[in-house]
Amino acid sequence: MKILMICTEKLPVPAVLGGAIQTYIAGALPYLGKQHDITVLGITESSLPDQETVDGIRFVRVPGKIFEVYREGVAVYVKSNQFDLIHIFNRPRLVLAVREAAPHSKITLSMHNDMFNTEKIDPVEANAALEEVAGIVTVSDYIGNVIRGLYPQASSKIRTIYSGVDHTRFLPGSHPKMQSTRSQLRKTHGLENKTVILFAGRLSPNKGVDKLVRALPELSKKFKDLALVIVGSKWFSQDDTTDFIAYVRALSKKLTVPVVATGFVSPDEIQNWFAAADLFVCTSIWQEPLARVHYEAMAAGLPIVTTARGGNPEVILPGENGLVVENPEDPAAFAEKISTILSNKSLMKKMGEKGRSLAISEYNWERVASDILAAWQDAMDWASEYVPMEENLAVAAEITAKENQTVAAEITAEEDQTVAAEITAKENQTVAAEITAEDTIHETVGSADEELQDLNAGPAIETEETHITNPLRRSIRTFPKESDAISKRDRLRETLQEMLRESIQESVRSSLSETITMAETMREIRSKLRRKKS
Repeated sequence: MKILMICTEKLPVPAVLGGAIQTYIAGALPYLGKQHDITVLGITESSLPDQETVDGIRFVRVPGKIFEVYREGVAVYVKSNQFDLIHIFNRPRLVLAVREAAPHSKITLSMHNDMFNTEKIDPVEANAALEEVAGIVTVSDYIGNVIRGLYPQASSKIRTIYSGVDHTRFLPGSHPKMQSTRSQLRKTHGLENKTVILFAGRLSPNKGVDKLVRALPELSKKFKDLALVIVGSKWFSQDDTTDFIAYVRALSKKLTVPVVATGFVSPDEIQNWFAAADLFVCTSIWQEPLARVHYEAMAAGLPIVTTARGGNPEVILPGENGLVVENPEDPAAFAEKISTILSNKSLMKKMGEKGRSLAISEYNWERVASDILAAWQDAMDWASEYVPMEENLAVAAEITAKENQTVAAEITAEEDQTVAAEITAKENQTVAAEITAEDTIHETVGSADEELQDLNAGPAIETEETHITNPLRRSIRTFPKESDAISKRDRLRETLQEMLRESIQESVRSSLSETITMAETMREIRSKLRRKKS
């Protein structure tokens, strides 16, 4: 069959910069390539060509790092090539894009993290993706159970395929091929005659190496020859110092126990540090899928102390190849388990031998490849009992449309609020003007009453000042003389009332004109938004 294996957007294949998924692919490829025509699609890397064929396996690389950019590159490549089966690693959000580009290919997923959690994929998209895939392989029962818990309908498609290790490369320090390497490393770093505890992994809070450092003072009271080696950096090949790394260094400096921090170690040299160690400790405090360092420690013949988090304890036979810490938040819990192993040299040796035996018999790459081949064959025999592909693609389009509608609605609401606020302000101004006008007229009527009283008292002499400053006086002076002062007052009130009506009508006409203008503006804005949506 023609098979495409799609890696993630984070690290390149082969594992030149490390990575569990990349190592998994590289380990299984030699066996898979003997059975099928394999192409591996991954991200570009400056040290690798964009396309190459190695041992019959085609490698194609497109821009990555950012998921959306990588997804576009994947879709373009898949659309221009034909494959019988497409195997996607750890990115369920690629499924619908791949399905659209390859409507007739079978699709399988290889899950290495809890990428089906709702904060990582919309449940609607997740359901549609699960309907499109013919099979799901996971690296631990833990990961499979997380998916089952969220999407029970996918249970029949899920199977666990534990990862593997090259047991010809990861060897015990006592092996003839590693004795010189072990001796040289220990001498170079002042570890001669020491019982070396090894941690290997990313240096981040959820990996918990600080708990191991804090356990050393208690251990050093009982064991005088201890040393700790910390292999790793903040993110694979990146050796920057983070706050957490600085914290671990500060803790280490306070100890009497020597602590060697190697920083990032190339994947093709990491086996040397396993050979130099005597005990391996995994300190993860998060729900880890299943750290592949467990396989490497077993192959190197090291007894293991790990945590009861995620899939980590699934490869531990308690008391046979290691021990499990139930409460990894507590440094004392690590001190207890480590002390149990170090106190019994015979147990320590037996655990190492058992781990090595398991690595050879159970966790080898040939077995991994065989399980993958079986999963692929089952996928080719699988007939969809779910929603047709066209409907799932419609679901994906609907999700995108809803996201666009949400954005447009937010814009519309914001602009409508702005327009409404402006109209309200105008209306408030109009009302205020009307109130002011009415108050002014009331004051004017009051002044008019005073004028009438003056008129009743007798003829007045109009000065230049009153002519200029009081226009109402001029209006009053124009009324014809009548013998009845009350009649004059009535006519004046009628005149003032007419003036008030005309003032209010003019104000309303002006406000109405502005309101109509605002309404037209709103219609234009909404019309533009509708054109944007379409």
